[in-house]
Amino acid sequence: MPLLNHFINGLSQKLNHKQLMYLLSLIVGIMSGLAAVILKNTTHITHQFISGQRGASEINILYLAFPLIGIILTVLFVRFFIKDEMGHGITKVLYSISKLGGFIRPHNSYSSIIASTLTVGFGGSVGLESPIVVTGSSIGSNLGRLFGMNYKSVMTLIGCGAAGAIAGIFKAPIAAVIFSLEVLMLDISMWSIIPLLISAVSGAAISYFFLGREATLHYPLQGTFDLGNIPYYIILGILAGFVSLYFTRTTIYVESLYGKIKKIWVRVLTGGVILGVLILVFPPLYGEGYDIINNFLYGNIYAVTQGSLVYGHESGFIILIVFLLLILFFKPFAMTATTGSGGVGGIFAPTMFMGGFTGYVVAKIAGLFNFISIPDVNLILAGMAGLMAGVMHAPLTAIFLIAEVTGGYSLFMPLMITATISYITIRYFEPHSIYTHRLARRGELITHNKDKAVLTLLEMDRVIEKDFLPVSPDDSLGKLTKIISKSNRNLFPVIKGNNMLVGIVLLDDIRHIIFNADMYNRVFVRDLMHPPPAHISPGESMHEVVKKFEDHEAWNLPVINNGEYIGFMSRSKLFSYYRNWLIEISDE
Repeated sequence: MPLLNHFINGLSQKLNHKQLMYLLSLIVGIMSGLAAVILKNTTHITHQFISGQRGASEINILYLAFPLIGIILTVLFVRFFIKDEMGHGITKVLYSISKLGGFIRPHNSYSSIIASTLTVGFGGSVGLESPIVVTGSSIGSNLGRLFGMNYKSVMTLIGCGAAGAIAGIFKAPIAAVIFSLEVLMLDISMWSIIPLLISAVSGAAISYFFLGREATLHYPLQGTFDLGNIPYYIILGILAGFVSLYFTRTTIYVESLYGKIKKIWVRVLTGGVILGVLILVFPPLYGEGYDIINNFLYGNIYAVTQGSLVYGHESGFIILIVFLLLILFFKPFAMTATTGSGGVGGIFAPTMFMGGFTGYVVAKIAGLFNFISIPDVNLILAGMAGLMAGVMHAPLTAIFLIAEVTGGYSLFMPLMITATISYITIRYFEPHSIYTHRLARRGELITHNKDKAVLTLLEMDRVIEKDFLPVSPDDSLGKLTKIISKSNRNLFPVIKGNNMLVGIVLLDDIRHIIFNADMYNRVFVRDLMHPPPAHISPGESMHEVVKKFEDHEAWNLPVINNGEYIGFMSRSKLFSYYRNWLIEISDE
């Protein structure tokens, strides 16, 4: 450690802050890219090891066991080795940014890789993207704290880790940068853009070096965009918006049901068995599902139905459409069975999976009308962009990611149309993404709006003042006068019993009698006090606190916890603290 500290101090002295940030962003990008390579390889090897070979029409009963085994191994690893809550990956990063000052526990730099490998490698119906974002963000957070970087720099390095991870796993550096700005809601400035670009490019370069040029979704796009097909992309966007709404609300509701199961092993067995049964009946629900999407892109529907009850009956239009719609319906249940029972994974891949299915179903139905000439692949890709834009509330990320990973830059117009319409549709019903829903409900969500962002970052404990001298309702005016002489405040909390606040006395209220000695023993505090205009609870968000100050035009409000007096919060100190934070996050 002394040698490491000496190296860090020497490096910090030789480089100015901007140069050090560029160097750290490069290191974070390389490490995040390596983490993405490791995760993809370990998951692929695990998947290949346990899958084995099976006949095209075989319904493999082992599908019932593998996902449960993976979830059990994940729970054992987390429970006995990590001993920490893994939680929802990207939501966890957002919470760290908004409430923990960018602190992410060091174990997240490797634990998410191991846990998600066990979950997804054994068939868990989730993706690897959220775990790798947590990994990259943890690398950025801990490296920034190791070098003693300030708040804004640590936030930027967290975004660099996420960008490097996404670029590494998708080989899509542009989408990776946009993801950090759009989903993690980092402040957009040239100061933050350059480090993000460095991390994204280095992460993608590492992935190209170790994994070659093959992408997660590989399809050489052919054909051009026809302006006459715009109405169909609009329809697809609307459908994608409603499917996104179904996906979001179903996921949140089913996860809440799993959360009510207190005994962990009951939760594991329940989720594992449900997942196994779903995969047994609908094999495409096994694992991430990118292989299924690739088969869609190449028109290989037989590979999609392989191992299912409908294999060999794909030529029946009704049978095929019903089968695909049932998979769409059950995918959120398979995903929440995985995460709700203790598995570790994200919603990135399931979202793209459902988007591909939505696009393919629309393509097949459109194909019934001979006058509509839209290639299936165009609608599949647009559907993926539509679901990502809707579920993640990230239309720019969706557009650029699909374009980058498929090379389908000629499809920018359809991608933009479908993603935008989907986003507008779901926003009407659901103002927050699946990542931010829980945080927004608790008032803990940081946003691009600087005012709201700073209010989210403010910590109530820092602005509570406790130097107000208390008085009793039974104190006389004479005793109150003596207390006033010892105080530099013009407000006095009236306390009785077990530190219960029953009112306040303002100096302005008693100026006219404070020097009237005849009243010192005849007037008591209970005759002078009055209730505060409002009070603040420790669990309230700073948005609610500011609103109370504005609504009641108050300069001081008491902080009360279950009736017990804690202190006062003043408008002047709150806004002084706010101003300092605003300078901190806005300074270039």
